[in-house]
Amino acid sequence: MKRFLFVALAAFTLLMITACSATTADNNQKKTNMNGNESATSQAPKILRGPNITLVAQKGTQKLSNGVIVPVWTFNGSAPGPEIRVQKGKKIHVTLKNELPAPISIHWHGYPVPNKMDGIPGVTQDAVAPGKSFTYEFVADKAGTYWYHSHQDSVNQVDRGLYGAFIVEDSKEKYDKDYTLMLDEWVTDKNQINEQIKAMTPGTSKKKSGDSGMDGMNMDGMDHGGSTESSSNNHDDGMNMPGNMMVDNMSMYDLYTINGKSGKLVKPLNVKKGDKVRLRFINAGYLPHKIHIHGHNIKVITTDGQPINNPQTVKNRVISIAPGERYDVSFNADNPGKWYIEDHGTAKGTNGMKALINYEGSKATSDQPNASTQLPAINFTDYGSKAKPEFILNQKYDVTYTMNLNAGMNNNGMIYTINGKSFPNTDPIKVKTGDRVKVKLVNHDHMNNHPMHLHGHFFQVLSKNGKPVSGSPLYKDTLNVRPGETYEVAFKADNPGNWMFHCHDLHHANAGMVTEVNYTDFQSNYVPDSANDNKPE
Repeated sequence: MKRFLFVALAAFTLLMITACSATTADNNQKKTNMNGNESATSQAPKILRGPNITLVAQKGTQKLSNGVIVPVWTFNGSAPGPEIRVQKGKKIHVTLKNELPAPISIHWHGYPVPNKMDGIPGVTQDAVAPGKSFTYEFVADKAGTYWYHSHQDSVNQVDRGLYGAFIVEDSKEKYDKDYTLMLDEWVTDKNQINEQIKAMTPGTSKKKSGDSGMDGMNMDGMDHGGSTESSSNNHDDGMNMPGNMMVDNMSMYDLYTINGKSGKLVKPLNVKKGDKVRLRFINAGYLPHKIHIHGHNIKVITTDGQPINNPQTVKNRVISIAPGERYDVSFNADNPGKWYIEDHGTAKGTNGMKALINYEGSKATSDQPNASTQLPAINFTDYGSKAKPEFILNQKYDVTYTMNLNAGMNNNGMIYTINGKSFPNTDPIKVKTGDRVKVKLVNHDHMNNHPMHLHGHFFQVLSKNGKPVSGSPLYKDTLNVRPGETYEVAFKADNPGNWMFHCHDLHHANAGMVTEVNYTDFQSNYVPDSANDNKPE
């Protein structure tokens, strides 16, 4: 996976299993040596303004922090890839060119594109083969903060760096500064890697029909059965990972990044006194992050790109951002100095997930990090003001569905289940156009968060643990269901197609926690090519 970094120790190549963007490095590549000499080829993410965009997927290397350089898969030479910005109402054309050794795709996370543009191999399109291109076209008529990433073998390809921000701008919204911060995690601790190597054995198992899990996955995070890269060019051959071995060992992730950089390499956010500032947080990783913005009164103005009604001002509260979620924050730059934005927690990697708000003319940093301090989190079920919602809890619904989330074991190792089944054997939610749909999400898994993501639609959060939402109506596309929690959500079936509904800890999705929303009155003209190596998760 992108979380795997190889470092040479004696005669063996060690694995560095990274949480969200790493891969493997051969000792002969000399990316990092004992003297600390380094070279990196990846660029800083650029901003590309639509409506016509070209994304070229290719290999690169990236310096995450001082002394840590890893190979990555990039869009246009950077990981994250370019930040795409387009004006609301414009039709966007994004041409994906694949110069990688494996097939890929692009999914527009959170954005309700037409079904054939959703980028799901084997469901809406064939994965884009090496050397081939595909153009995504849709009207960007919903302002907000979204992101894009590969949905082909996504547990591995997102980990390698194939993702970026997608911003739809509303000309009516005026800000002096507008910054995007993409959050991610990596593993680099050699002692922990040694422990993992002790637990590993060579050899792959062939996936049986209907089985779920990560069997057949190489230690570099790619199933080479679908790769056209020759072994002479592949520095990662020789070690394979048995199914699901490290799915939930989240303590492995010891280096956290913002926009692909950690610690002092994170670019400061420059402001002037009097500026109206917008910060867009996107979690592209597999861990939730508790973000604290120092020194300012803030408002959380959107969640998953959808506005919060009359958000109140808060200070010294954290925003818990789960995998796949986005939160936009606004504040007035009225407190000159240098102020931290930081993740709160005690994990080793937490210290690297820091950025500085840097006021023009400020010379010294008077602020101090306080990441180990426990601060209350904003509860978004009672944040903002009431307004007329699209749905209410006890109205009549055309379709109801209970999604019991859990974990288990099969012959391939750990699996993650919906109603006791793992994908592709889960029961889909069957709807027809115009249906009002209510889904109950219940997490029976006592160990793991499950950030559930619905493609093609926004849903309204109706209740949490039986208590109705009491603040602003809450519209999202990704919702973190913690152990023991129950949520009820509702959506209107207004975007015909076949849509994924899955956990966005992509290890869990890869190991079975996926179902679909299928429109019974929708007929797709897409027929998967049996020769294509389509892997939607």
